[in-house]
Parts: sequence; structure tokens; C-alpha cells
Amino acid sequence: MNIPEFTKKLIEETEKIIVGKRRQIELIIMAMLADGHVLLDDLPGVGKTTLVKTMSIASGCSFKRIQFVPDLLPSDITGMNIYDRKSGEFRMLRGPVFTNILLADEINRAVPRTQSALLEAMEERQVTIDGETLALPRPFMVMATQNPVESESTFRLPAAQMDRFLVRLSMGYPDSEDEIRMLRNLGDAIPFGSVGTVTSPEEINEMKKSVADITMSDQVAEYIVALVGATRADSSVKMGCSPRASRALFRASKAWAAMAGRQFVTPDDVQTLAVPVLAHRLALTNSASMTSKTEQSVMTDILGRVPVPPRSGEVFK
Repeated sequence: MNIPEFTKKLIEETEKIIVGKRRQIELIIMAMLADGHVLLDDLPGVGKTTLVKTMSIASGCSFKRIQFVPDLLPSDITGMNIYDRKSGEFRMLRGPVFTNILLADEINRAVPRTQSALLEAMEERQVTIDGETLALPRPFMVMATQNPVESESTFRLPAAQMDRFLVRLSMGYPDSEDEIRMLRNLGDAIPFGSVGTVTSPEEINEMKKSVADITMSDQVAEYIVALVGATRADSSVKMGCSPRASRALFRASKAWAAMAGRQFVTPDDVQTLAVPVLAHRLALTNSASMTSKTEQSVMTDILGRVPVPPRSGEVFK
């Protein structure tokens, strides 16, 4: 199966449950192909958990969910060695992180110590338990949710963890027509059984390898570096994007091009993904935060200022 066909089939199956959220589904597929993680930042009840579960079924990936709460321990995520009285030996009890798709529900409700248990898993695709390093299944993808409005009993995600999410997106409220369709199709129950499996973890791993073969010209790579560099020089930003962000936009743009059936990246691919990939990595100054500026609006302004490689007369292959 090629990547455009995979994208089309996965969207079709996911939209059997999720109505009117085509762009969000596309961004998650992009993150999957780019070997990245997704932060779903939105209000309760808009379908975040349902979306993640539906996509796990359609992709054929194993799925586990952790409800993050203040008393959750790191070992509740990674696992631990427990003493087996029958054998008289310790045996490894693996935690829910050993899966293809991990839903970290309300991730900001856990204390920072517990949140940090995911850092090694998200970056290295491995966990260390009592000095033993264990590889995680591939593909491995964290889809975390958080409520951006409630602040009681929550802990702000540290910059190091935000930087490990490839993309941040929100579901948003549906329009009237989509909400009516949702009531007709899902009002009584969510028919997860109607979702077919269109691929497998092994096939996804092969497609991820082919994404690495997508070509990016020097002009487009320089454009990515210019955008990231502009975040570091912007007067509204006290902490700009890191080199990890450059790599993230590089991988994301390749995956987006592959989804479109192209073997090369264009500046339009970079522009489409710049806000969802870079904005959540910015930390605004206090004066900017007190105005109407947001990370998204600052990133949009930067996109308008940084010169774009010419779209005509240049070959990006």
C-alpha cells in the first residue's frame, strides 16, 4: 500500500465515527508517518479520546489509555519489577507504555515527576526500569490530551515535554450540520465495530521508511531554518524554537508531501505545518502575554515576514 492510499483509507474509516474533522485527522496521520507525538489541547467532550481510539482501530495498532491524576506514579506508566513468591524471583510487570498508541488522558493532571516518566519514551522509544533498558513497540506514538481552560489540580507541562510533541492541535466545536450528523450516527452509541482495519504496525513502519526518502531541496531546508531562527529573534518571544523543532518541521513536511503523493517537499508544505508544529514550542514574554497575542498569532506573523522561496522558476525535487 502506498502512502496516499493509506491516508485515504485511514481517513475514510476514521470519519465513520469522527465527523467534520478532516484536517485534524490528516495532521495525526502526518505525525504517525513522521514518527511524532500529538498533543490534543481542547475542552472536554469534543471527541479527543474517541478520535484516538478510532484511529488505533483503523490503523491496526495496539492501544492503551492512562488517566493522568495527581497520585499517579511513574511506575504506573513504565512498569516495575515485582517479587513472585512462587518462583522466589523478581519478574518484570510491563506498564501501559508498552503499546503502539498511548493515550495520555488529561496529561497535565499528573505531577511533574510522573509526566517526566514519558520523556525517555517519547524521545528514545525506550524506558529504563531498575537499570534495565527496554525498547518499546514500533510504531510508538503518544497522543496526549489536556484541557486548556481548567487550572485547578493541574500542572503546566514543562518546555522539555512540550518540545517532544511534534504537533499540537484542537478539535473545536462542530458546526450545526456536523453536530446533527453526529447525533444521527452516534447519538445512541459509538459504533466502534463499524470501523475496519486498513493497515498494520509492520506496514506503517515500512511507510515511515519511505517518508525518509522524500527529497527536500536546499532552498526549502533554508526556509525551515529561517522560520525557526525568526522565532528566536522575535521581540514577543522569550524562548524560541530549538533545533529539535527544526528537525520536527523537516520530518513533518516530508510526511505531508508523501501523503500528497509527491516525492519532494515544497514551501507550501512547510507553511501549512509551521503553526501546528512550531507554535506550541514558543514561550511569550510577559508583555506579549498581557496583550491579545498568542503563540499561534506570533507564529502566523513570522510566516508573513520570512521570505518564501520562489514557487515558480525553481525546482524543489
